[in-house]
Amino acid sequence: MQNSVSLPSGCLLLVLVIQLQAQDFPRNDFNPERLADEIFPAQNLDLNYEERYENLMQILANPVDLNRATAEEFRSFFVLREEQIGSLLAYRVENGPFLSVYELQSVPGLDSPTLYRLMPFVKVEDTSARLDKSLLQRIVNERNSYFITRCERTLEEKKGYRQEKDSAHRYAGSPDKIYWRFRTSKAGDFSFGLTAEKDAGEAITWNPPKRYYGADYYSFHAQVLNKGRVRNLIAGDYQAQFGQGLVLGGGFGMGKGSETVTTLRRSNLGFIPYTSLNEFGFFRGGALSYSVMKEVTLHGFISCLRRDGLLHQDSIDESSLISSFAVSGYHRTSGEQESRKQINETNYGAVLNYHHRSLDAGLILLQTNFSLPIIHTPALYNQFYFTGRENSDLSGFLNFSKGNIAFFSEVAQTLQQGKAITAGLLGSLTPKLDVSLHYRNFSRNFHSFYSNALSENTTPQNEIGFYWGMKYAFDKKYSVSGYLDLFRFPWLRYRGYAPSDGSEWLLRFHYQPSKRILFFLQARGESKIRNLPIDGNLYQTGQGLKQSFWINCDYALRSRWSFKVRVQGSTYTLEGQTTRGLALIEDVNFDIGRFSFSARYALFDTDNYDNRLYLYERDVSLAFSFPAYNGRGIRRYALVQYKISHSMDIWVRWANAQYTDRETIGTAGESIAGNLKNDVKLQLRVRL
Repeated sequence: MQNSVSLPSGCLLLVLVIQLQAQDFPRNDFNPERLADEIFPAQNLDLNYEERYENLMQILANPVDLNRATAEEFRSFFVLREEQIGSLLAYRVENGPFLSVYELQSVPGLDSPTLYRLMPFVKVEDTSARLDKSLLQRIVNERNSYFITRCERTLEEKKGYRQEKDSAHRYAGSPDKIYWRFRTSKAGDFSFGLTAEKDAGEAITWNPPKRYYGADYYSFHAQVLNKGRVRNLIAGDYQAQFGQGLVLGGGFGMGKGSETVTTLRRSNLGFIPYTSLNEFGFFRGGALSYSVMKEVTLHGFISCLRRDGLLHQDSIDESSLISSFAVSGYHRTSGEQESRKQINETNYGAVLNYHHRSLDAGLILLQTNFSLPIIHTPALYNQFYFTGRENSDLSGFLNFSKGNIAFFSEVAQTLQQGKAITAGLLGSLTPKLDVSLHYRNFSRNFHSFYSNALSENTTPQNEIGFYWGMKYAFDKKYSVSGYLDLFRFPWLRYRGYAPSDGSEWLLRFHYQPSKRILFFLQARGESKIRNLPIDGNLYQTGQGLKQSFWINCDYALRSRWSFKVRVQGSTYTLEGQTTRGLALIEDVNFDIGRFSFSARYALFDTDNYDNRLYLYERDVSLAFSFPAYNGRGIRRYALVQYKISHSMDIWVRWANAQYTDRETIGTAGESIAGNLKNDVKLQLRVRL
C-alpha cells in the first residue's frame, strides 16, 4: 500500500483536516480531575497516586508522535480499547502519515468521548524539522524545554522545629520544601532532565563523606532513542517496564481498583526516564535496547544505588545487617539521617524481546545483590519474606491480540524459591461491551523488588485471585462499568494472621449528555479478614467489610466556568461494629484572560481512619494531591495560575484544614498545637 497520495486526494485530505480543525475539538481541553475519576474509580486505597499521575502527566508534557507511536504506547494511555488501537494502526498503514491530530476523527471506531481523552497524549511531528538537524541542534532548539522551581511550607509551627537543638527529634532544616527541575525532551528522539529536592525539615548542607551535596535528593537522566539499531540508550535514573510487571514493573501499572478494562494489561514500554520525587523504586546506572534484527530486540541494564535502611548489629557475631528498608525519603532527624544510604543495592539483568505483528514475547532475567544481609525483625506474617544478600528472578511473557481480543501473560520464578503467574484477556465482545478476565497465583516465597503486577497485596506474594471486569455503553450518553475480584491468601499477611479468602467489587453508572455535563454513581465493597485485639496469647481475626459510594456531577457553563459537586461516603464493619465516613465537596474553576482559578470547599466527618476518604485536589503543574480526609472538619483550597508570558507561568496554592474533633493535628515531630493547618505553595515554570 502506498503511503503517499495523489494530488487530488491530497488536496481533499488537506481540506478535510482544515474542516476538522474548525470543529469543536480543542487541543488543550484536558481535565485532570476527570482523568483521576476515570482511571482511579477507587481512590480509597493506600497507593502512591502521586507517582502514577506523575507518569501520566509526563506523557502529557511529552505527547507521542501519532506517526511513530506503537501499540504498546497507545495502550499506556489507558483510554483506548483493543479494537480502537487496531483500527488506528490500520488507518495509518492504509492512508499514510497523519497530517494533524484532528485527522483522528476519520479513524473508524474513535468516538467523540475517546477523542477528547486521547488528543492531549498525541501530536504530529514535522519530520523534516527533525531530520535536517543534528541531535545537538535539536536539543538546543527544542521548544519542549522547561525549568520549574517550587517552594511550599506549612504556616503553623510543627513540634519538630520546637525541639531543643540537641534533641534527637529536632528537625535539622527549615520547614520549606524546595524543588527544582529542568527537562528538555522530544518524544521518540531524546530526553535530558535534572531534579533536586529538599523535604520540609531537611537541611541543605555540603558533607561529601555522608553523601550530602546541597539538596537531600538528586535525580538525573540522559536518553536518546531510535538511533539506527540503538532503540533506546539511557544513563542516570530510569525504570523498566517489561512483561506484566512480575519482575520489572516500573511505575506505570495502575493497579486493581483502576479503570475496569483498559488498565488491566501492562504495556511493554521498556526503559523509561525516572522523574518522580520518590527516593526508591528506580534504577540508577545505564540501560540499552539494541535491535539485533527487525523482530528481535535485546535489552540490557545495570544499576548501583544506595538505599535507606534500618541498620542493626547481629546479636551473635555483631555483624551489621538491615532489618527493613526505609522508604519515606525523609531525613530530618538524627535517627532518619542514620538510616540514609546505609545499603548498596546492585541490579543487573537482560530482556530478550521478540515482536512480530500482534505477537510480543520475551525472557527476563534480573539479579539483585545487597552489600549487607536483609534479615527482618521476626513476626508471624513475615516468615517467608526475603532474607539474605542475593535474589535472582527469571520470567517469560507472552502477549498477542487477535481481532478485538488481547491475551497477556507472564510466568516468573525466584530461583530456588517460589513462582508467580499472571494471565488475562481483554477485548470487545460487541461494539458496546468490553470485558476483561485476569488470573493470578503468587507463591508466599516469591520475591521481586521491582514488581508492579495486579494484586490485592502491595507486592505479588501469597495470593491467588480471579478478576472479571466489564464496561457496557448503552449509547453515547449512558454506560455502566464494574469489576468483581475474588482472592485468597494461603498464608498469613500483615494485619491478617490466618489463611483467608476475600472479595472486592465495584459498579459505576455513567451519564454524559454532553461534553459539559458528567454525572456518575458508584458503589464499591471489599471483604477480608482483620486482626482483632489480642485476647491473652491468642490472635483472633474477624471479617471486615468496607463499603463506599460516590455521587458526582461535573458541569460547565460555556468555556470559562466549571463546577463539581460530590458526595462521597464509606462504612466499615468488623465484628458487628460499624463506623462511617462522609464528605461533601463543591469545586469551582474558571479561566479569564491570563488567569486560571480553582477552589474547593469540603465538609468531612469520619469516625476513624478505616473510613478515611481520598479525594483528588488540583495542584500546581506536575504536582498532585490525594489527601486522606480523616476526622471531622472543613477542607478548603484555592489555586491560581497566572501566565506572565508565553514562556512563563506562576502558580500560587493555599490549602486549609480546620478540625472540630481535636486540639492537636498530627503526631510526633509533625504535630501542630491547635485545630488549624494552612499550607502554601508557590511555583514558577519557565519554558526555554
